[in-house]
Amino acid sequence: MPTAVRLVDERVLRISAWRRVSLLLLAAAALLCSGSAFANDAEVQTTWRLLDYVAVDYAGAVSAGKVTSTSEFAEMNEFAGQIVARIMQLPANGAKSRLLGDAKRLQSAIAARAEPADVAAQSRALAQGLLAAYPVPLAPATLPDIGRGATLYAQHCSACHGATGDGRGPNAAKLNPPPIAFADVTRARQRSLFALYQVITQGLDGTAMVSFDTLPEQDRWALAFYAGGFAFPDAQAKAGEHLWQNDGALRSRYPNLAAFVGATPASLAADLGDTRANAVTAYLRRHPDAVTARPAGSLALARERLDASLKAYAAGDRKAASDLALSAYLDGFEPVEPILGARDAALMTRIETAMGALRAAIGSGRPLSEVQEANRQLDALFGEAEAALAPEKASSATTFFGAFGVLLREGLEALLIVVAMIAFLRKTERGEVLGYVHAGWIAALGVGALTWVAATYVIGISGASRELTEGFGSLFAAIILLTVGIWMHGKSNAQSWQRYINEKMTNALSRRSGWFLFLLAFVVVYREVFETILFYAALWAEGTGLAMLAGAGAAVVLLAVIAWAMLRYSRQLPITQFFAWSAVLIAILTVVLAGKGIAGLQEAGLIGITPLSDVPRVEVLGLFPTLQTVLAQLVAIAALVFGFLLNRRRARKGATA
Repeated sequence: MPTAVRLVDERVLRISAWRRVSLLLLAAAALLCSGSAFANDAEVQTTWRLLDYVAVDYAGAVSAGKVTSTSEFAEMNEFAGQIVARIMQLPANGAKSRLLGDAKRLQSAIAARAEPADVAAQSRALAQGLLAAYPVPLAPATLPDIGRGATLYAQHCSACHGATGDGRGPNAAKLNPPPIAFADVTRARQRSLFALYQVITQGLDGTAMVSFDTLPEQDRWALAFYAGGFAFPDAQAKAGEHLWQNDGALRSRYPNLAAFVGATPASLAADLGDTRANAVTAYLRRHPDAVTARPAGSLALARERLDASLKAYAAGDRKAASDLALSAYLDGFEPVEPILGARDAALMTRIETAMGALRAAIGSGRPLSEVQEANRQLDALFGEAEAALAPEKASSATTFFGAFGVLLREGLEALLIVVAMIAFLRKTERGEVLGYVHAGWIAALGVGALTWVAATYVIGISGASRELTEGFGSLFAAIILLTVGIWMHGKSNAQSWQRYINEKMTNALSRRSGWFLFLLAFVVVYREVFETILFYAALWAEGTGLAMLAGAGAAVVLLAVIAWAMLRYSRQLPITQFFAWSAVLIAILTVVLAGKGIAGLQEAGLIGITPLSDVPRVEVLGLFPTLQTVLAQLVAIAALVFGFLLNRRRARKGATA
């Protein structure tokens, strides 16, 4: 044999040998996998479907311990035997013996004609345990197309089940047993979408229902969602949409499609009642995208954005990481901040500080390990926040004190400024301009009422809009108060005041000045009203309106008492002393608003964050542990000191002259 031919033969033999070895290894692996470690998804799903069928249909075979349908009872016993046999064939694991024992007890209960409620409970518990021990895919990989489901139903299902799902299609009379009526509410409430999907996929033995496993998976899910909506009409879906969008606890019940398609309307009705459960089911079976959407103002959304931010940072994209971290705060956490602040203000502050520290770490390019640690800390804090935001933690007391505290805190700043303006005009006997101030704060309350309506019923006000409004409003007020404070301080000695009266008072408060006072009153009041309105809108959505109104009423009474006392006391003060005290008060408010304004713009992402670990966070003083806010307050203090010193110098010169 030629050498070349011999080499080729040997090469072929070597390849053939390797192929034989590979096939043997693959066969051995398949045997090992099938023998002890992995279950066949189809077998588990079939067993689950049988359990679901027993849970729903056993009531049609037995009632009060008596057989009401011989054929149905025989079918139930047959299915119970199949369940036991199929579980026996599943691969061994720690839960198999327990599942087998439960299956045999279920078989005995059916044979003994147990009560339908007991058999249904045993079946569902066994089905749940089966999926826990042998996990299989329960949810569609992509969002079901309900329009596609309608087309497929008309092509494949309406001839038997009827165009409206009533079970009276043209071919229904020829079938025994008759086809299922999807529009039967009693039956539909006991059936999950996963169960419908399983029947569509595998068919139903002993009936005319054949398998549609030749259809793509997404088509079978689309059919399940469409057929599952017949019992829950469109009229209920609108109410269901309102419930879904306004009930955070309901959304947390179905965090993903797997949780939704595996649940029955009856299980939801146990908590919500039949009417509300049917409405939510009608909405979600028509709009499965609502389950996967993360509504603004949810810690789930904040977590998702933070995870995406960390991945972007690990990939070297600092810009995307920074934007996602900012979105986690503005779109995820910031809208739930008012409720958390009412229930646990300290925790809210810790989360705000931690989110600022994370954005600072991203912005300064810190090592990945530090950014990961910051994310871990936030995740732990979110866990505490979820516990604090749980529906059972809501109470009338927390709502009352939350509403009282926020209105008192936010209203006091605006009250001090407006009362100072009113007192000043009364002291200087310029009552003709007083109407501009009153018009300013009244207009702010009116626009605030419109904001309430918009935030509650029309649109969602984004976290960025909220922070920008607070930030720019605070800075505007701080700049104006800075000049006003210095001006008032300059008039705090008798000579300066008398000279001002003689020379300028007749023209000082023109119509232009009146509109300026209107604008100042409007801005300082609306800034506080805006913050308070969004907080109250969140409380109102929780259904604690009476407690909220009581807290707000108590705060209004206290603020009215404070305003009355300030105006009464200001009348008794000599004019120069009034200006001196007013200048000090306005100077303090200037520094507070300077810090709050910069903090608001930082939270909106317009200004960077440089944390200062040694600075405490005291919001009532506008003090925040960041370099930028502290610098803003120091600049405000320096400007005030410079203005006050300049006033003293001018006063000395005037006295000498």
